[in-house]
Amino acid sequence: MDDIVALCKRRGFIFQSSEIYGGHNGFWDYGPLGTELKRNVRNAWYHDMVTSHDELQAPSGAPRPFQMVGIETALIMHPQVWRASGHYDLFADMMQTCRVCKKLFRADHVAGMLRESDWVASLREALGAGDGAVAFGHDSLRQWATHKKRGMKLAPGLALVREPDRTLEATADGLEMPFAELLRRAAATGGVAQDACPACGGDLTEPRQFNLMFETYTGAIQTDENRAFLRPETAQGMFVNFKNVVDSSRVKVPFGIAQIGKSFRNEITPRNFTFRSREFEQMEMEFFCHPDESRQWYAYWRDRRFRWYRDLGITGDNLILRDHDADELSHYSVGTADVEYAFPFLDPGEFGELEGVAHRGDFDLRSHMEGKLVKDDQGQLVVELDAAGNPRHKGSGKNLVYFDDETREKYLPHVIEPAAGADRATLAFLCEAYYVDEQPDDSGELQARTVLRLHPRLAPYKAAVFPLIKKEGMPEKAGEIYRQLKRAGIQAFYDQQGAIGRRYRRQDEIGTPWCITVDGDTASDGTVTLRDRDSLEQVRIPADEVAGEIARRLAGG
Repeated sequence: MDDIVALCKRRGFIFQSSEIYGGHNGFWDYGPLGTELKRNVRNAWYHDMVTSHDELQAPSGAPRPFQMVGIETALIMHPQVWRASGHYDLFADMMQTCRVCKKLFRADHVAGMLRESDWVASLREALGAGDGAVAFGHDSLRQWATHKKRGMKLAPGLALVREPDRTLEATADGLEMPFAELLRRAAATGGVAQDACPACGGDLTEPRQFNLMFETYTGAIQTDENRAFLRPETAQGMFVNFKNVVDSSRVKVPFGIAQIGKSFRNEITPRNFTFRSREFEQMEMEFFCHPDESRQWYAYWRDRRFRWYRDLGITGDNLILRDHDADELSHYSVGTADVEYAFPFLDPGEFGELEGVAHRGDFDLRSHMEGKLVKDDQGQLVVELDAAGNPRHKGSGKNLVYFDDETREKYLPHVIEPAAGADRATLAFLCEAYYVDEQPDDSGELQARTVLRLHPRLAPYKAAVFPLIKKEGMPEKAGEIYRQLKRAGIQAFYDQQGAIGRRYRRQDEIGTPWCITVDGDTASDGTVTLRDRDSLEQVRIPADEVAGEIARRLAGG
């Protein structure tokens, strides 16, 4: 993972936001190549979901034909949207704070962070415990954290958690029992206390809710009446526009509304590069269907979205489709499946979510009609009431019931939601494409070659054009071919600096599928060399057929 992050910085894929000021945690900037890659991911999603959709014929696995439309909604919506949807009350992570070092942690991450923390690893090594975790009793942990400050005073600039061998002895002097005895007792207990701070070993507070929505204000005066939120998801913009889309677009159920856009979540612990960020981009679709057909549509979209990643190059065991267990489901969900990828920063056998496909029932449309919904004692969704018996968070009061003018039936459609992250998908494609092999350089010696084996549809540049040397008319001919590609709408790159082998290597490292070289034979026979990134095969083709050949290969011909 470190190599991939380094490549992203070196080649201009992804930069830390505000890096010259030390960076801003949880925010990332896409460089020239990253912008092209992520745009290609978005375009591939929108093309496959909307642009290329044939509404006259049912695709394989679908119960019947359907329609698809796009929409683009505002980042800031009416605050009541988030109250009716449940985000205002429920969109929260459980948070714990260390009473000693004051750091914040997600409660569900603490156990995993303890396994990885420096102070636990160093104690394992000191005790010869191997992979077995070291545990402290509750009092011992608090005692160690308290005396950590004294250890830092005795060894200025050194924290016990970073260099324990330099301060353990000094810290032990302040304990009520010999430190060796404490270590022996710790080794015998067999596990790390779950309420320990992963950073310093101190006491953690009880878990409490932390709302993930970013607050802002509309207008000149900052009052509760003017308080608003940056959207934490794009989905609600599609639900509140359901009636507008039906009335203006003449779409009929079943149909889908697709949207790509930015969302914001005030993550407690953003981490793992762009996997968990505070500002991110979503690619979501809400598919509205008849309740009697909803389970069939759920199975269709679950399988189709899994195939999409396969078709774009994520193969083998790195990608799985995992159905949620009953205890994982949201209170409104009939079924949910996650498309998950084995990111390099995860432990072997672990997977991180790329996309969720959820059967949401009629929860969202009902919520925006009637008010916030909760489950009653019988497990039925009902409007949540306050102490006076009124809806706690009111809906719009608008009638969102769908009327089928052919069957004369009225009903609230069920919704199937495939929700993907553009940033996570981009990261997964980068990780899957990263490859290192050995190839001979210009002198014939084997050298490591870093390659991004990106699917051609996703590659930032589809082709690179090189004149072999900067004379004999080669730059002029290469320039003609480069402009030919650009006129055909093919992303291309021109480079005439350095040895041809090094130019090939640079393009391999950024994922360019094909390189075209103009050489001494081009003037005599009108052909150029076309080199394939993955097979390294080189063939001669007519110079005036380059754009057509690249377009044919992009189309899979």
